[in-house]
Amino acid sequence: MTCSRLLPLISLGLALTAVGCSQATPPSASTGTPEAQSETQASAAGDRLKVVTTFPPMYWFTKAVAGDAAEVEVIVPPGAEVHEYQATPAAVQAIAQADVLVTNGLGLEEFLETTLRNAQNANLKTVVASEGIQALGEISPTVLVADASSGAHDHDHEGEATAEAHSHTAGNPHVWIDPVLAQQQITQIRDGLIAADPANRSTYETNAAAYLQQVQQLHQTYETRLKPLQGCTFVTFHDAYPYLANRYQLQQVAVVQIPEDSLSPGDIQTTIDAVKRYDAKALLGEPGVDNKLLASLSQDLKLTLREVDPLESGPLDPQHYLTTMAQNLQTLEAACQ
Repeated sequence: MTCSRLLPLISLGLALTAVGCSQATPPSASTGTPEAQSETQASAAGDRLKVVTTFPPMYWFTKAVAGDAAEVEVIVPPGAEVHEYQATPAAVQAIAQADVLVTNGLGLEEFLETTLRNAQNANLKTVVASEGIQALGEISPTVLVADASSGAHDHDHEGEATAEAHSHTAGNPHVWIDPVLAQQQITQIRDGLIAADPANRSTYETNAAAYLQQVQQLHQTYETRLKPLQGCTFVTFHDAYPYLANRYQLQQVAVVQIPEDSLSPGDIQTTIDAVKRYDAKALLGEPGVDNKLLASLSQDLKLTLREVDPLESGPLDPQHYLTTMAQNLQTLEAACQ
């Protein structure tokens, strides 16, 4: 599954606009292909640094820092599922020709081990954006509906479009949804690009500072808006929000993992009982998910099902992170009132 949005939050929109107007906002892009990048700057070697990122959040952060000083591509395209992704020959070739690879880490990009081996790029520098971040383990119980014998547990994902689960043994990898940890990732990426391309240090530092200021403003707005709602309990269907909950003192009280079809009335009742047992105030789904169970839950529990976006995908524009996080804040406010 994936997650999203609600009413326009005028004050937050103005705040982000004001930040953007008060500084040089890093250039954005609508595509991650090298052909789409302008040839305005060159590295010390005469060609721009070639950077490959694993999936959209890493692209957004890297592109915001790199601007036009480096070519930035993404392996997992928008709309694809990073948990399910199988590397293509084009992905292997991109890594084989890259100078730098930017990953989230924490076991998220399971496809990389084989892909890196096939690429055989001995000169590749890898930047792990989550390096130094303390990963969270299980912070809320997982309720499995159907397929109880599958062995799924803890931080297994319900598989979005399938019932297959994905175990993240390194801890929960969704750190980018916390704006404070996102800033740490951006800084890590900045330092990695500088190490690989010191000739463009000033560009990377300037672009990073501008984007970091916007993300910091986002964090401050979250803090202000959610402070009166601390303690709000929610149930979700994707274990993507523990960092966000911890940061702003919300409570993810359960993760309900459900298959996409073959649901019996008993399955629905099991889920309803779980939500009631944890006395959840909010029920959070994800955008683009059409599941009859969620609609039934919403009606039976008299809770409005709201969409929160886990930001695992989206347009290849660094500003998408800011605007979608602002929409998520609107949703959380409405859900916790």
